[in-house]
Amino acid sequence: MTGSDDTRMPPFGEFVAIVAACMAMTALSIDSMMAALPAIGEALAVEQPNTRQWVIGAFVLGIGVGQIIHGPLSDRFGRRRVLRVNLVLAALFSLLAALAQDFTLLIVARVAAGVAVAACRVLAISIVRDRFSGRQMARVVSLAYIVFMAVPILAPTIGQLILLVAEWRWIFAVLAVATFGLFLWTGLRLPETLPPERRLALSFPTIAAGWRTVLSERMSVGYTLALALLSGALFGFINSVQQIFSDTFASPRLLGPVFAAMAGTMAVAAVFNSRFVIRIGTRRISHGALLVFIALAALHLALAMLDRETLVSFAFVQALMMGCFGLASANFGAMAMEHMGGLAGTAASVQGFVATLVGGAIGIAMGQAFDGTTVPLALGFLLCGVSAFVAVFVTERGRLFEPHMG
Repeated sequence: MTGSDDTRMPPFGEFVAIVAACMAMTALSIDSMMAALPAIGEALAVEQPNTRQWVIGAFVLGIGVGQIIHGPLSDRFGRRRVLRVNLVLAALFSLLAALAQDFTLLIVARVAAGVAVAACRVLAISIVRDRFSGRQMARVVSLAYIVFMAVPILAPTIGQLILLVAEWRWIFAVLAVATFGLFLWTGLRLPETLPPERRLALSFPTIAAGWRTVLSERMSVGYTLALALLSGALFGFINSVQQIFSDTFASPRLLGPVFAAMAGTMAVAAVFNSRFVIRIGTRRISHGALLVFIALAALHLALAMLDRETLVSFAFVQALMMGCFGLASANFGAMAMEHMGGLAGTAASVQGFVATLVGGAIGIAMGQAFDGTTVPLALGFLLCGVSAFVAVFVTERGRLFEPHMG
């Protein structure tokens, strides 16, 4: 399976941990910023609270754009080389953000860092797909999510702790150190998973043919769109949550622990999925989770519109929705990749580009709609959930829950 004769694949547990660490770079780079947004706005003279959200939104858009680059490059030059070059670039751009003296330069650095970190997301999925497929791939992704989820659970608290002893710039410095640490780990322990004989030529016709395949295959298109819509809801939550805790509930110090509790349900969902997906099937789990997600979003919107929303009800309902998101997204991603084994890098690149760019745009719109209440967020979750259901229903031609995936 590897493209190297002198490097062996690490044990399964370490392989999962490396994949999880690659996935976690995006979450760490986003969630650790939440508590720092007011301090960044004050230091760089950003008057409008909603404008501060671009520290997160710009990074997400960078991830979306970056993914169209890294997939074809990794299909041509291999996963390992492309991953390690971009880890170095991500560390450098995080350092640039730490040194930024105006908001424009900070946003430019965040976009560039997002483009580089996008390689982690693309190549994590590609590396897994190089070795596994179908329900086994969904199981590996779920196991990686169990490890990965420690980061979004802890990242806001990490950001808050750094702010207790240092200024916000040190958060970016910590990101740079973490990225360089992953560079060292992958260099020592992760061999190449794409052998030379399976690599694709880097040419416009080859890339265009890969894009056509990914964007014309029914499963790929349908589940990528569904994942993009659910990702939009998640990005909208991430963009809005700091202001919701500060402005709506007047409890900014509870952001870290309550966010950890809400995100923790995604880890529980990942554990459940890893243990039962092979027995139950990706469709039964993900379709059921999506329907529960929609019902919870409707409940959330009703509470918000009736002015019955409290911090407790918000955290409880949001936690349940995050769990449903975890169950649906891991399986949607696996099903979108099911028929893409011959061009996993390009497929992960195109699917990630669509999911992140569309989801990021939806999330920015939801965040900019923040009006001091949770109504825009709850409405966004409901619309995203219903739209994702329509995409799944059309993709499956109305046959939901049928375990016909290998």
